[in-house]
Amino acid sequence: MALISYRLRKNPIILVVFPIISIFFFYILFFRDEQSVLGLTGGSIVNYKWAHELENTFYFPFTSKYKMPKYSYKKKTNWLFNRHVEDIIPENHIAHYDLNKLHSTSDAAVNKEQVLILTPMQTFHDEFWQNLLQLTYPRELIELGFILPRSDSGDAALKALEAAVKKVQTDKKNQRFSKITILRQDSQGFGQLMEKERHALHVQKERRAAMALARNELLFSTIGPHTSWVLWLDADIVETPPTVIQDMTAHDKAVLAANVYQRYFDEEKKEKSIRAYDFNNWQESDTGLQIAAGMNDDEIIVEGYSEIATYRPLMAHFYDPTASVNSEMMLDGVGGGCTLVKADVHRDGAMFPNFPFYHLIETEGFAKMAKRLNYEVFGLPNYLVYHMEEFNN
Repeated sequence: MALISYRLRKNPIILVVFPIISIFFFYILFFRDEQSVLGLTGGSIVNYKWAHELENTFYFPFTSKYKMPKYSYKKKTNWLFNRHVEDIIPENHIAHYDLNKLHSTSDAAVNKEQVLILTPMQTFHDEFWQNLLQLTYPRELIELGFILPRSDSGDAALKALEAAVKKVQTDKKNQRFSKITILRQDSQGFGQLMEKERHALHVQKERRAAMALARNELLFSTIGPHTSWVLWLDADIVETPPTVIQDMTAHDKAVLAANVYQRYFDEEKKEKSIRAYDFNNWQESDTGLQIAAGMNDDEIIVEGYSEIATYRPLMAHFYDPTASVNSEMMLDGVGGGCTLVKADVHRDGAMFPNFPFYHLIETEGFAKMAKRLNYEVFGLPNYLVYHMEEFNN
């Protein structure tokens, strides 16, 4: 009672509002007729429709049936009985963040810089998830973000992903990731093609435009005031060095792409081998510029296809197993397989164009946009990460 009295003294308006509310309910209980009160006429509640049924909107009434989101760790407080409410709610409900004090440095782990790993996901691969779990960067500094298409494959991936997330996020506190966000794509889906079909040249503009929208939705929904780095990691990347975040942040580059290769079984040599996979990491060529100059505004150049011979130097072909893994090369285009970006690059406006941007689109268009913002783009030709092996029937 002493605490309630304290709250009443601190909020004198309650002394005025409480008697009015009491009189109103007293009138409803003892003096009202069978007339409508707040839209109810005294009939059974089952005869009424919720707001979303009448207005075609999504509305969830306050009832025990509708619980907090599955993976929300938000503290539940009661303002009337919690003496520390002032410490939990920022003054005037406004939070201030000084982004001038937020840095992305070569000593990311030592400086406790937060990394946001973002993944568009059509299919859940356990190898991808297990690879995430073996990363040695402190998990309390890692946030994960996923976006899945609204399709049958997306539904199946979501079910598997939620099970994996629940297992980790309900484990010991030091094993949990700082935050995990799972989104369903509201725009055009990016997961409507089979593996074999999605590499066809004639579908690239549509497919990559949809992928660009997914990346932008994911990025702008998850990047926060504490994010220092964004690591774009495709859901098909099943093997990276455990120290991939430390290794790549150590270069202190605005945009840095790893070289995506693929393990496979060589039928001719009858042995396991590796081969180049991602050809979106490239340097511009005179031929590429000439092709672009003769194109209509709505046309794009897609790298890695014989139909469009740009003769660009592709980072995939610069792999040298005898050279240093820390060797760098300047790039003009990047892929999204394993690309690290300083968060300020995105904050300054570099996004993934779903439209022809200097005849480039999606990740390659992002690289062009970053360079137009005076950021340098680099790649690591000898630092390999591996795409899963594909089997097409």
